[in-house]
Amino acid sequence: MKTLRGLWSNPWAWLVACVLAPVAALAPYTWLNLSTAEHRTGLDSAEPRPVAIVLGAGLRDDGTPTTLLQRRLDIAAELYHSERVDAVLVSGDNSVDHYNEPDSMREYLADLGVPRTKIVADYAGFSTWETCARARRVFGVEAATVITQNFHLPRAVALCTSAGIDSQGVGDPSYHVRGVATVYGYVREVPAAFLGLTEALTRPDPEFLGPREPGVREALAAPR
Repeated sequence: MKTLRGLWSNPWAWLVACVLAPVAALAPYTWLNLSTAEHRTGLDSAEPRPVAIVLGAGLRDDGTPTTLLQRRLDIAAELYHSERVDAVLVSGDNSVDHYNEPDSMREYLADLGVPRTKIVADYAGFSTWETCARARRVFGVEAATVITQNFHLPRAVALCTSAGIDSQGVGDPSYHVRGVATVYGYVREVPAAFLGLTEALTRPDPEFLGPREPGVREALAAPR
């Protein structure tokens, strides 16, 4: 105990701790950003992939997508209409009867002219990892464009890659429309990176796995 007290009474020990603590805190976040840098791009530079995966981002009280989710869906619709994806997998939360992210996402895309036969819903995408793992293991997605906001994109791409998907990430630069939410998103990603790194390394089973579903295969085969 005396040795420990002596250590922390040393100003150099405090200095080292103050330097190392933020480095350790930022290490997973930095790794996610660096390891996915070559696989992230903007809408104009996105390359063709068979499937777009749109991660949920919440609904308004009236059941319509939030602004951030609308912007993700707008990107997916643009990729479809420019023939850079041929099917869209919308993944979100439907754990209670009155909250159905995937169906709301499907309706929004349909209003943008994406055929319903080209939209597949995953009702158990409760987290980024679960969306990615289920996309690969349940829906059989092998290559995809993952769509979310820029602040979330490194973790999303890393997790989908870890799940076995050849992943390209297309991000929405949301700061000019939702500044506070975007700043909060970047801040939240620092602690979320610890969980993301753990999931990427351990690859846990999703809460709901279930049998393989043919939805994506059928959507890809459906005519435009």
